[in-house]
Amino acid sequence: MTQATLNLRIDAELKAAFLEAAKAMDRNGSQLIRDFMRETVQRQHDEWFRQQVQAGIEQADRGDVFSAEFVEAAAAEWRKQATKKLG
Repeated sequence: MTQATLNLRIDAELKAAFLEAAKAMDRNGSQLIRDFMRETVQRQHDEWFRQQVQAGIEQADRGDVFSAEFVEAAAAEWRKQATKKLG
């Protein structure tokens, strides 16, 4: 994984208090900030995923779905084309 540096300006008192809190947790500031960033990205992804699932449920509730016959026909055509490319 490539690493990058992030520079930010914060109040000196906030920085000191944060570093003290990190030390009390037996961590350093960089570790806590990285953890926070990972958790933020994960929460955002989880929210996006929940929205996608809900949209799919609503779509299915409206009956806006492919029939089993359509899916089977598409899969059969895909298999036919794949077999042709391989053979």
